[in-house]
Amino acid sequence: MQTVLVVEDETMVRMPIAEFLRDCGYNVLEAGDASEAIAAMEAAEQVNLVFSDVRMPGKMDGFGLAEWFEAHYPAVPVLLTSGYNGGRKLPLPARTGSRFIPKPYSQTQVARHIADLLAA
Repeated sequence: MQTVLVVEDETMVRMPIAEFLRDCGYNVLEAGDASEAIAAMEAAEQVNLVFSDVRMPGKMDGFGLAEWFEAHYPAVPVLLTSGYNGGRKLPLPARTGSRFIPKPYSQTQVARHIADLLAA
């Protein structure tokens, strides 16, 4: 079973997508910010993909988290989402395994992007 780490500070956004991904057959870990995501990653046996919001509280946003994964776990793809990116560009092409999906998104869109990234 593949594991997806969902990083979203808004519980009412994180819970439904996490539950949907579980229904799709993924093992899902949840984190409310980048610090929790890093701790979850370091404690987990395996994480196959990270699905993260861009705007989060704390010292690191989703772009920073994608950069952290590039430095520490380059084989783990990152799917970023946001309704606002603050004018920053995705950390591409360095993160060839990264993608961006704008909010609002459908759960089906997220599942499709995750399946595509995991198959690549």
